[in-house]
Formats: sequence, structure tokens, C-alpha cells
Amino acid sequence: MHLPHQRGPLHDLPDDPAAYDAVLAAVTEEALARLTREGNLEHPAALDDIGDTSLGITSLLGLAWQRTKDPRLPEAVLRSLRFHLRERVFTEDNPGYPNLCRRGSAEPYARYVLQAGAHPIGDWPSTVWALLQAVNVLDTADGIIPDELSYELLELAHGYWRRLTEVTFFNPQEAGNQAIGCVVGGLMLARHLPSPEGESVRARAMSLYADEIRARRVRDRGALLPPEHGGAYDNNYGPISLSFLAQAHRISGEEIFAEDGDALARYIDARLTVGGYDNGGPRYSEQHSGFESVLGLRYFGHRIAADLGRYRGDTRWGRHAVNRDGGIDGHFAFMLVWQIQDTTRWHRTPSQDPVRHQLRAGTVSVAFDDKLTPSLVEAAGTYYLPAAVGRQHGFGPVVDGFLLCRPMGETRVRDLRTDALTAKLVTKPVVGRDHVLRHIRSLYVTDGTRLWMTVTVERLDGTPYLLAGMPYATDDGDRVRRTAEPDVTSAGALRLTHPPADGVDHFDARSETTQEQAAFALAADPRGYGNPDEGWRHLVASTALEVDPAPGAPQDLHVFAVRYGPGGPFTPAFERAPAGLTVRTEAFTALIGDPAGDARGEPELELHPH
Repeated sequence: MHLPHQRGPLHDLPDDPAAYDAVLAAVTEEALARLTREGNLEHPAALDDIGDTSLGITSLLGLAWQRTKDPRLPEAVLRSLRFHLRERVFTEDNPGYPNLCRRGSAEPYARYVLQAGAHPIGDWPSTVWALLQAVNVLDTADGIIPDELSYELLELAHGYWRRLTEVTFFNPQEAGNQAIGCVVGGLMLARHLPSPEGESVRARAMSLYADEIRARRVRDRGALLPPEHGGAYDNNYGPISLSFLAQAHRISGEEIFAEDGDALARYIDARLTVGGYDNGGPRYSEQHSGFESVLGLRYFGHRIAADLGRYRGDTRWGRHAVNRDGGIDGHFAFMLVWQIQDTTRWHRTPSQDPVRHQLRAGTVSVAFDDKLTPSLVEAAGTYYLPAAVGRQHGFGPVVDGFLLCRPMGETRVRDLRTDALTAKLVTKPVVGRDHVLRHIRSLYVTDGTRLWMTVTVERLDGTPYLLAGMPYATDDGDRVRRTAEPDVTSAGALRLTHPPADGVDHFDARSETTQEQAAFALAADPRGYGNPDEGWRHLVASTALEVDPAPGAPQDLHVFAVRYGPGGPFTPAFERAPAGLTVRTEAFTALIGDPAGDARGEPELELHPH
């Protein structure tokens, strides 16, 4: 089976002016055919995320008018704008909405579901989106809208801003993308308001960003990130936050948005595989955004000189939101407007700078988590997730059911690159059930096609083995297909095991259950609101690659040696030397320094290609 949302790299979609004109032409024809007598442009099947969608398509028609001067468009823009002002502006508080800090304000808002009290939880973000659609209409439909209608729309946008920042609690869902979107709406609104109103709105937007968003950033993998639904990063909403930061910097010129966007972009680049696959986050574990991410990935990929466009988006949403029948939905239409207006081009070559939480070369990559344990391994087009044993997750030696990968002290990293090879040595102190402090030294070497992983530890009692990941998915053209078939060779005996028990807390990679579905099933709250990452941590056991110790290791060490990807025989040799452990494979000779390291305790590494 194919994963439903992991599709093609976003930079594969043409983004030249002619391509965008073709997109707008298709939107125009569908919108004109859909436009009702009342002026409604909503998708007929849309039920939720609906309160701003007709206005979103209106903004796209305004942009199409700017670029083509199609004589059919002015009437459609006016009729659809009047529909929104007449039918989609709500001023009475939605029954059941709990996030008000001032009741009966009569300030306007947009509803997530049109029926009163049906599903008010999404009203705050829907009002953010309506604000952004409104200011985009003011920008794109200039020259079409008469002054009195323009004034009414501006007053509505200002009312949306007051509702978001005065009448309700700010950012009630703790969603970074929504909060930054609100700030962008204020910055764009301020440009249309007369002074001093505009200056006041701009100042309020900047203070909200500084005090309510930036001050609450969460640290992960060495980066400070806008929190997303309570976590540090979400692989669906994180890139959307990047797009909002890009628009904030484009329209304001404030350096703070560039700095924070650069940091988030470098973080995404480090965790993203070469093939663009990623998973994880506090809201959607595998779902990916599409066009909503393009602006940020392109804008900041250019700024940091990294190929962020390799990100696998949901290309069904590659241009704009669509409903199940493929028909256009105006949800998030402002992002398409902005990415058309922005002329930044994709940066398509990878950064060559070593990154602490990533190893990358050619078609091979390893993304490391905060504890410098692999969170995702990619080789030969196959993606390996951390395996689970006894509720412990990761890559590392296992002895008597205990996984040795959680550091008890400082984790040290040494990066090394030659003309043919790229390597990373990770040294971490760990403590087992016997309370003995040991040094785990993990060497990752790649030639851009294959990945060699060598793990050494002081000799363990019992019958240890290396937990070497769970094969989960593989590239299949422009899709990602589930797999439980690894392309792995090891020096010691290799086993692919599957959990012996059934149930949601035992994950068998041969099943049709996706990691996302299993993670939500284990989460505390309902799907869409729970934290799948927290749920996944409850996993007891999973499909796992288990590797026995390599023969021929020094008597005082256990050494585990694995090669991911194609190749012939794999018979590494190991030799104790005064400076450390020498490892010889068919492709290289490496010297892994003594755990004590150099004079500062830093691990030493030498690497010589064959």
C-alpha cells in the first residue's frame, strides 16, 4: 500500500509565471461555473473549514484580474464579495465557544462550521484565515471594488483583528502556524489603515509575536521553534509556520522573522531525508501539507542555501486546497496568492556544511533526535524508523531487554568528510540496569549510496544484540510505499522480527496500519486533537532488525556492524590499536578513538577510503 499523504517533492511542481497563470486560469473557469446567483463560491460539499473559503476564491479571482484583465472577473469579484459580507460575517457569539474573554462584543468572526454551536473549536483559526483572505482581496482587487465596499471590507478586517486579539484568548489551540498567521494578518491590515490606527495594529502584531509566540518557543535538536499544538515541531504544520514567517518578513522587513525563519528552515533541513520523507509531530504524524508549505520552503531554502523543496508534500494539494472530487476549495487560498506574488526561485543543491543532527550524502541520510539517536535512516530509497522493544524506542545495543541509547551525560559528535565518504561519530555515556556507566560509540559512514553503521560498547553480559531499526517505507516513483523488506547486511547474524502479540501497542510493519494511525490509536485524545508522538511512545514492540555481535572483535568489546543498501559480501575486520579501534570494510578503514578522547575528551576519528 502507498502512504496517502507522502507524495512528490514540492520543487518538482513548475512555479514559473506561465505555470501560475495556467493555475489561475483553471481556478477562474471553475469559479465562474460554480458562482451562484447569490455570489457563493464555496465548494458545494464543504462542511467544515468553510467560513473563509468563498472569500479566498474571491482573492484568487482578484489576482487573476490583476494579471489578465479578464472582463468576466470584476462582476464575479463584486458579487462574491457581497455574498461574504452579507452571509458569512457573524457577530453573535457562537454558542458553546469557550475561549472568549469578552462576551457580547459584536465583533465579527468566521465560523469553522456554519451551523451555530455545531463545532465552534475551529472558529479562531477560521477567523485568522478570513482576515488574511480579506486583506488579500483589498490588495488584489484594487480598481474593481468601489470605495464604499472597500471601506466596508476594511472595517470587517479590522473587526476580525479585534476579535482575535481582544475578544478571544490569543492562540487558544497553542498552534504556532495559526498564531503567526494572525500576526501576518495584523501586519497586512496595518498597511491599509490610516495612521495612527495602522501604527497601533502593527505595534500590537509585533508585540504579540515577541511575547506570545517567540517567548514560548520550544527547543528541539538544538533549535528554538514556534510550538505547534504543544510540541516543538509538526511535519504538517511546521512548514506552514515557515510560510507565515516568510510572508511576515516579506511585508514587514523585520529581521526577527528572517532570523526565526532561518532557524526553523535549518531545523527542517536537518530532519528531512534526501528523499523528502519525514514524520512526527504533536498533531499529524505523517500527513503533509502541499501548497501551504511552498512559500516558506522556497523563500528560506533560498536564504539558507538548502534544497528544502525536496520535502514530499501532498501534491493533490500542490496548488490549492481541493475537496474529495478534486474541485477547488478556497481554504488557505492566501498562500497561493503569496507564492504567486513572491518571485524567489527554488534552491536545488544541498548544503555542504556539517550539521550536528544530520548525516547526508548522495541518496543516503540519517536524521538524529535530540539525544543523537537516529530518528530516521534512509538508504537505497528505504526509510527505517526507530524500532521498539519493551516500550523502549531507538537504535542501539540491547541486553536482557534493556536498550542502551539514552545518554547519561554529554553526547559528543565528530564529523568528517573525504572526497568519497561522509562520516559522523557519536559518543554517548549510557547506564544499564546494572548501573554501570558505559561508552557507546556509533560510527556512521556513507559513500552516498550505502550506509555503514558500526556500534561499539564495553563487553556486555548475556546475549546482546543491536536494535537496528524498523523498515517502514520505500520510494516508489512519486509515491512512498509501505514495506517490511530491508536491504541490509550485517557482520553478525541478522534477524527481522515481528511482535508476537496483537493490539495497537504492537506494530507489525507487514500490516496495512500506518504509523500515523497506530500513533493516534495510542494517543490520549481523539484523532486530530491528540498527540500522536506521545501515543507512539506507548508502543510496546514493533517489527525490528536485530543484529548479533560481529565476530573477530577485541575481547573487551562488543562490536555490531551493519550495512544499509546494496553491496556484495560484508566481512568487516576489527583490530585494537593504542589509539583506539580500527575498523576495515570493503570501502574504508576507520579509526574510532578511545572513549576518553583527546585532551578535551572529544572523540577522535580517522577515515581512509579504499
